[in-house]
Amino acid sequence: MSLEPSQQLDSRMKAGEPIIEVRDLTKTFEAKLGITASLRRGKVLIKAVDGISFKVARGEIFGLAGESGCGKTTAGRTLLRLTEPDSGSILYKGTDITKISRSETRRLRPKLQMVFQDPYESINSRMTVLDIISEGLIINKKILHNPSQEQIEVQVKEALNLVQLIPPEQFLHRFPHELSGGQRQRVAIARALVLQPDFIVADEPVSMLDVSIRAEVLNVVIALRDKLGLSFLFITHDLALAKHVTDKLGIMYLGKIVETAESDELIDKPYHPYTQALIAAIPVPDPDGRKVKVFAGGEVPSATNIPSGCRFHTRCPYAKELCSTTEPEFRMIESGHYVACHYYEEAYAKYKSRIRNPLGL
Repeated sequence: MSLEPSQQLDSRMKAGEPIIEVRDLTKTFEAKLGITASLRRGKVLIKAVDGISFKVARGEIFGLAGESGCGKTTAGRTLLRLTEPDSGSILYKGTDITKISRSETRRLRPKLQMVFQDPYESINSRMTVLDIISEGLIINKKILHNPSQEQIEVQVKEALNLVQLIPPEQFLHRFPHELSGGQRQRVAIARALVLQPDFIVADEPVSMLDVSIRAEVLNVVIALRDKLGLSFLFITHDLALAKHVTDKLGIMYLGKIVETAESDELIDKPYHPYTQALIAAIPVPDPDGRKVKVFAGGEVPSATNIPSGCRFHTRCPYAKELCSTTEPEFRMIESGHYVACHYYEEAYAKYKSRIRNPLGL
């Protein structure tokens, strides 16, 4: 095995072309209720992902951001068919992977990998680093029949080098409890890399880590994108982090994507009131710095009882009657910038006026 820059990708794929395309993806769960509640309410459905669409180009990090419970993780898991979708299409290099057979899905698994949020739960504490990383090679038959220990170690060392666990010989025979949180997460990334994937879903890969070591893991992700041409779906709730790591960014609210654009563009020109509220919540280390006060009143509605019309209207400071009755179209308002809001121009004008006023009054 040689983890070379992405010659493994289909020769017809060019930079900028989507390696993953999601169309109207939907996933619904049945809420678990007690016996009394079940008799009284009947079947209650949770719309975790409700008709989302986006594309991830080769060599691109696409961010998916929003509050906890908005459906980000379910979207990532459903995209890889770790959770089966209810409807919609997931195209990998133009092939709809929701329609392929179980055997074809198994052959495809190595190319579509996931790095989970918690490195303390996602790797087996009773296995050594060597066993953790090589397990996927053996299960997916990526090495010769009855390989020698030396052959296995060579491939594992390559993966450890890529995630900057150097020298790799010092990590091969360690157990997870002998590693720091950042080292554990890099082992989890190496476990995905050893299978030579084209696309990785990274589900909040640094949220469980100390702030001091987050940069190390993020630099690994960026280096893998640059060196190997890998594509990522980067799931996060931290917009400040997303701006620096991702190329494009989508904002999710109650199962819907409400705004998407180039990351810098979206942070600098947020049209949707929900995006504005998320940006306003980013801590500013300078006590004399610019303060932008954007209100998103009330609590997030239950996913079992989603509001009619625009699902953000119950918290939106600009909501009008139309918002409560008609769901806004997700449309392009500038080149590459999409938003689902009836009154995005008014919302952005008021947002800009608050930026010019340092007190946000």
